[in-house]
Amino acid sequence: MTPAHRPHDHTFAVSTDDRKRLFMTMTPQARTTTAELGFPAILTPEALETAADPVLVRLDEGARTAVARCHDYLHRCLAEGREIYGATTGFGPLVGFSGRDEAADQCENLLCHLDVGQGADLPPGVARAALLARLWSLAHGRSGVALEVVDALSATLATPFAPAVPEYGSVGASGDLAPMAHAVRSLQGRGDAYLGAVRMPAGRALAEAGLQPLSLSGRDALGLVNGTPVTAAAAGLALAALTRSLASATALTALLADILGCRTEFAAPELFTALGHDDTARQAADLRAHLAGHRPGGERALQEPYTLRCAPHLIGAAATSLRHARRVVTDDLNGVSDNPLFIPERDLIRHGGNFFGQQAAFAADLMSITAAQLGNLAERQLDLLIDPRRNGGLNPMLAEQPGRDHGVQGVQLAATSLVVAMRRAAVPAAMQSIPTNHHNQDVVPFGTQAAITALEQARTLRLLHGSLAVALAQAARVGARRPSAPRCAELLDALDTAVAAGSTWAQAVRTTADLLDTWEPLEPPAEAGQPWAAEAGGRPAGG
Repeated sequence: MTPAHRPHDHTFAVSTDDRKRLFMTMTPQARTTTAELGFPAILTPEALETAADPVLVRLDEGARTAVARCHDYLHRCLAEGREIYGATTGFGPLVGFSGRDEAADQCENLLCHLDVGQGADLPPGVARAALLARLWSLAHGRSGVALEVVDALSATLATPFAPAVPEYGSVGASGDLAPMAHAVRSLQGRGDAYLGAVRMPAGRALAEAGLQPLSLSGRDALGLVNGTPVTAAAAGLALAALTRSLASATALTALLADILGCRTEFAAPELFTALGHDDTARQAADLRAHLAGHRPGGERALQEPYTLRCAPHLIGAAATSLRHARRVVTDDLNGVSDNPLFIPERDLIRHGGNFFGQQAAFAADLMSITAAQLGNLAERQLDLLIDPRRNGGLNPMLAEQPGRDHGVQGVQLAATSLVVAMRRAAVPAAMQSIPTNHHNQDVVPFGTQAAITALEQARTLRLLHGSLAVALAQAARVGARRPSAPRCAELLDALDTAVAAGSTWAQAVRTTADLLDTWEPLEPPAEAGQPWAAEAGGRPAGG
């Protein structure tokens, strides 16, 4: 397999050690060593998270050869007088006009009109993940950039440097042009950047990181900006976070059912065999695994409210949505988003629209909607838990001395605010097309905004799960029964310790959200295994 081609069967030639390095799923909080990624291999959403900190990225010799060969081919085509978009022409609707004669001037010609982003900076971890995503695309050897550009991205990722990238400016149609132009400016030492969490002038950040300002020529600038790395990175990070939140939703639902002493036949396997949805059956099996050893209290009604009885169905549907999103986002991360593409071995230049991020836009919108519904579930479970009419007679608001203290009353108010914010943000972006760019970009997918919104949704969902977790710990403090399932009891003890460590309710919510991110789930039984784990580790991105 050459780096320029992805396999289309179900094997992938990556060593076990490389695969372990690539498919790291540790959260940034849990990581203590520098991650290492090797190309060619499948770049996963979880691997994107490693870029929040310095990460070593190595291209094998085949990939390096492919990048250099494509760069040489570009220059041979230019010497032959062949017409190449962005190299011999103007950009966008000005394609009918000639570009600048000098290659370095043409790079500047592109960047100076795209340095227009607005809004708050993207978090440094997102900006760095975008650099990693762009490196992965360029490493296929189809973009014509100099090998030094790919090496510069690798060197940058090995340091704490992150470009300052404004949130707004991309319509996601001709790639993430404005965001990536700002990223390139930072790499050139112009504008601002971050070193770790500290924002400073980009030149200073480069110097302190031990990096040289990036020099561009030929098609280097267009190759860096004319793709969808910000969209793919934000969508991938959202997916990684939501995958953890899916496990949290199951664990918290189990704990809620256990401390209330519920009957649990709503998770019985016969129901889900009849239903016919595999992901829902797996989530129900996972719920049963968490509830192994559970003994009902005998005081609950025959049927629970939907927040418990239909939780496996809701969480299972979310699993199906995320499984689809994982396939789309993984394909996006491992494809080539650029225009034109160069195929030296066939002496071909192909002009097209591989920068059009509609697939990721649809997937990101689906993730936002999915996250919002998981947020609805968590908020309603919290509401059930604080209501004496439905929680088995525990004190209202789970107050220890109602009136003298107010329990988790404030936590619920904040959770209500969070869930409404999620609902408002769930409006789809992928069909908000508006013609722009002199009607060159006359239909656009807005994938960048969709992906950034999905990432915000994922982060808000964590806080809703943290809110529910705090309430579950508080319920135990005011008289809820001790969980009878060992796994639920273990989780409750961990949550209680986390809540006790917080000085305020707000801090306790954030602390428990962090704990849930790193909580080790049960080894799932065979029927509860998550199918996307196998896909991430073994499915070729184009398969």
